[in-house]
This record gives sequence, C-alpha cells and structure tokens, in this order.
Amino acid sequence: MGSALGMSASEVHAAVRRLQEARLLDPASRKVRLQAFRSFLFFGVPYAFPAHLGEPCRGIPTAWAVPVLSKTASANHSPLPVWPDPGGTAMGSAVRPLYRSVPRAASADPALYDWLALVDALRLGEPVQRARAQAEIERRLAAYGS
Repeated sequence: MGSALGMSASEVHAAVRRLQEARLLDPASRKVRLQAFRSFLFFGVPYAFPAHLGEPCRGIPTAWAVPVLSKTASANHSPLPVWPDPGGTAMGSAVRPLYRSVPRAASADPALYDWLALVDALRLGEPVQRARAQAEIERRLAAYGS
C-alpha cells in the first residue's frame, strides 16, 4: 500500500492507526465504517483539510476539472484547480494536495485519482461543486453497501 501511495510503511501504519482511533476503520474486520467515513468526508474534510486556489501554475487537474465531475460541471467554470506538478498537463490555480505524493499516486491509479479529485471538490468547491462531488461519492459508496 505504501509504495502505491508514495508513503513509507511507517507512515501507512500510523495512518491506519489514526483511522482506527477515529473509528473510521474497524480494527477487527479492517473494513471502513462507511457511515462514519461518509460523514467525515462530507462534514469533516472541508474543515480538517481546508483548501484554496493559489497562484497560477502547471499541474494535474483536480476537483471539478477532472472528467468524473467536469462531465456535469458548467462549461465555463474557472479557474481550473491543479495540483502543482512540473510534468502536469494543464495550467491552472495551485491547490495544495492532501499529501505530497498525491500527484504521483493519482497519476499511477485512475480510480485513486477520481477519489482524490472528489475529495478536493469537497475541500474547495462552492455549493454546486460540493453537491456534485457528494452525489458522485454517494453513488460510488452505494457499490460497497451500507
């Protein structure tokens, strides 16, 4: 898991321990407690991990700029949020990622990229973008059961 996320084994271990302490991960089954996870995403993440648009830069599109949300977003929404990355494909306004390895990990895993971009829409979006992200997250979580 650590190599896929660009994190050391000790960082992953500490993160899993924090998830258990926060009651987001059941220690016995090692499964995510979906209702608690949903509540944290929608109501905790924007406060625990606030984000804002920064200086113009080259980077990797995130939030409402990714296909999972841009399909339903208005055509002229600007500015384009990006994770700063010199190898990125877009020019936009910098958004500090949740963790320094996010751009690399997201580039290697399209499903992870979608999830991280949805979380960024919750962190930095206006009510319309947040609602779209919440609807898409609900749709995806429904596949896991309640």
